[in-house]
Amino acid sequence: MNPGIVAIIRADSSEQLIDAAAALYEGGVTAMEITMTTPNALQVITEVHKKFGDKVLIGVGSVLDTETARLAILAGAEFVVTPVTRPAVIQLCNRYAKPIASGAYTPTECLTAHESGSDFVKLFPADQGGPTHIKNILAPMPMLRIIPTGGVTVDTAASFIKAGCVALAAGSSLVSKEVLKSRDWKKLSETAAAFVSAIRAARGV
Repeated sequence: MNPGIVAIIRADSSEQLIDAAAALYEGGVTAMEITMTTPNALQVITEVHKKFGDKVLIGVGSVLDTETARLAILAGAEFVVTPVTRPAVIQLCNRYAKPIASGAYTPTECLTAHESGSDFVKLFPADQGGPTHIKNILAPMPMLRIIPTGGVTVDTAASFIKAGCVALAAGSSLVSKEVLKSRDWKKLSETAAAFVSAIRAARGV
């Protein structure tokens, strides 16, 4: 089953990320993106990949260049996410047969990402125009597979799915710095489950 949600884990320290990954998995979230802004991000990706194997789809985020993308893939990242449209990074991911979600916001950027070979368009920041912005972009370009990022919450999840998004990505609204700091893994699992439930309901599953 595809839960339809990617958890973006952006932490100040790498030590609690394995526990966070376990809590997310417990709540039904099986796709996780470790951002390159996290200390020792590549090591964390390797450790999560080793611990969970095929049960969790672990990827890398905040990728700005081909060198970082390649190192992350070699470390075990199963998908790559960029905040902006970088055709060279898209081509590298295609070469390694790894899915990429390319960052874009305007209709032109979205089409450029798609035509450059990006599997998904990470519409960022999604809270600027909300579901209406996405719906308007998809009207003339229904072939785009959009994953909104930024401003995606449990409350807005359904409206983004109904606007035509193939999946959602959530950072602080799912994995907050407070939860990581307090190590409240029960709360993290509950929030993860709430996201999965909201998406399932919106999809009519």
